[in-house]
Amino acid sequence: MEDGFSSYSSLYDTSSLLQFCNDDSASAASSMEVTDRIASLEQRVQMQEDEIQLLKSALADVVRRLNVSEEQQAMGARRGPTKARPMIATLPLRPTVNNGTVLPKKGSGTLPSPSGSGSRKDTSAPANKTRANSNEQMGTLNRKDSGDSKGNRTRAGSTGSNSSGKRKEGYVKMYLKGRPVTMYMPKDQVDSYCLEARAELPSNKLKLDWVYGYRGRDCRSNLYLLPTGETVYFIASVVVLFNVDERFRTSHQTDVSCRWLCVIPVWQQLAPHVRVWDSVSLNTLHVLGTGFFDRALVCLAFSKSNGGNTLCVVDDSNDHVLSVWDWQREDRLAEVKCSNESVFAADFHPTDSNIVVTCGKSHLYFWNLEKGMLVKKQGLFEKQEKPKFVLCVTFAENGDAITGDSSGNILVWGKGTNRISHVIQGAHEGSIFALCMLRNGTLVSGGKDRRLISWDSSYQQTQTVEVPELFGPIRTIAEGRGETVLIGTTKNFVLQGSLDGEFIPITQGHTDELWGLAIHPWKPQFLTCGYDRQVCLWDSSSHQLIWSKNLEDAAQSAGFHPSGAVVAVGTQTGRWLVLDTDSKDLVTVHTDGNEQLSVMRYGPDGNFLAIGSHDNYIYIYAVAENGRKYSRVGKWSLQFHHSSGLVYTVL
Repeated sequence: MEDGFSSYSSLYDTSSLLQFCNDDSASAASSMEVTDRIASLEQRVQMQEDEIQLLKSALADVVRRLNVSEEQQAMGARRGPTKARPMIATLPLRPTVNNGTVLPKKGSGTLPSPSGSGSRKDTSAPANKTRANSNEQMGTLNRKDSGDSKGNRTRAGSTGSNSSGKRKEGYVKMYLKGRPVTMYMPKDQVDSYCLEARAELPSNKLKLDWVYGYRGRDCRSNLYLLPTGETVYFIASVVVLFNVDERFRTSHQTDVSCRWLCVIPVWQQLAPHVRVWDSVSLNTLHVLGTGFFDRALVCLAFSKSNGGNTLCVVDDSNDHVLSVWDWQREDRLAEVKCSNESVFAADFHPTDSNIVVTCGKSHLYFWNLEKGMLVKKQGLFEKQEKPKFVLCVTFAENGDAITGDSSGNILVWGKGTNRISHVIQGAHEGSIFALCMLRNGTLVSGGKDRRLISWDSSYQQTQTVEVPELFGPIRTIAEGRGETVLIGTTKNFVLQGSLDGEFIPITQGHTDELWGLAIHPWKPQFLTCGYDRQVCLWDSSSHQLIWSKNLEDAAQSAGFHPSGAVVAVGTQTGRWLVLDTDSKDLVTVHTDGNEQLSVMRYGPDGNFLAIGSHDNYIYIYAVAENGRKYSRVGKWSLQFHHSSGLVYTVL
């Protein structure tokens, strides 16, 4: 328990924090301007809030650890003494709570219906703002099916007009959308198979254990460090809180926006909205904008000068509407058409919650919130060549705005003005995707050239680190614990390191659609492959990548030999290859047809390999020498049974 708390307390030096908070010299200095005094006080308040958040998180972690200990003791009492303990004991996921109600886990990953939010027609009622008690049960959630209809399902569908079976012929025929589909029974089950047999649903429940990957290829500003010391980011419809030291992830299985994150719902039937979470209890606090936002959300930022009470959002409509919200009251304060061009970033001024800066294709706008309206001032480039894209924005300690653009230049805009006060010409070779102002006043920039450059307060270059080509260009930068820096890349890596040292990956994943998945027959390993032409072998115990290999073609499917010594990978072009699972060396290459190979399956004894192709053929190969020698036996046409291409087959 003490070790758990120490890991949190190491994030901040609380003694220096209290000393800073008790220091009245800043407010006593008569030479300071009023705005500077207010900014100093707000900084103190923010640091105190961070410490409170830290204490809350430490308490929640202690409660969670106690629950785990009690569960393990209870399981041990039921099972009796055991001879060995598991190598890795995973902690339970903290349950998601919506408006005080624990939500059951949904396998489809869909969102619950929001209780209410603002809309452009203002027809929806405000959501219930009651927060759940912090000592809610934090054990595993069990899904409860309503009614008894799900408990009694037939094995092969209904016995009515939609299905029929012929035991002598050994097949079951089903009708899907009026088309007959014939499914053949396993030979050892033909005599005993009964179409009318009913079976109870299995009692085992699935539980999310680990999330592999990060979405950096087409997203921005989606990597942050929480006051609890956890790194937060998202992948697909999951927001991940990752403790790097303990290698423990806590995940939300819903399309959400978590404090600082903007997640784009990709399903058309789900209305895009903002969901605000408590990062300690993982309770849903508020849902904003259901029915108001269009298509998706591209930018999201909390204010800094008023304790984060205001939120600005830019949607993906044709006009990219910018809206400002009092998120605690779920009240929309103002809205305006931002730009008919792409918008890449939006952020509040650090000392004035009424000023919002947005940037994107061929524009930089300074917005001032006045009497419920957003008034625009356009950034004037004057003698400076106007870039095609303004890609990112941050702020200096004195309130100056700093932007990075597609020309590789860093521009400084004077506080309270829309004019350039300083230019760093050619700061990077190519586009600058990310800017980050560290606590010590150091500006860090990163971009397409994979270089991470540090700049002092006078904008002189101090340090340069180049990220290896394997990781890809830098997409986003966040300040980590102590002297560390977090980097998200376009090849979906999350890296951690220091400005004067080496960066190592803490999370990585595929960069395109993932289609192939195969489980090792006896090791805690699995293999993935997809359209990014990458084949990856993972260790499911340590959650680490064992090896990866680049292919010439996009991969479609994969299957392990029963011995686990080799794995077969099918591609989109009809080529398939066999790899050694230990060395990732190429064993053999063959080609069957010129369409995608949807299925690769070895027989139970490993003597045959069945390949299901989209050309409606199944190719059969004899396998020898423990999966290292292949000879074609024949091919079978399924033209009349799979008119839209073979999807799945089992040998």
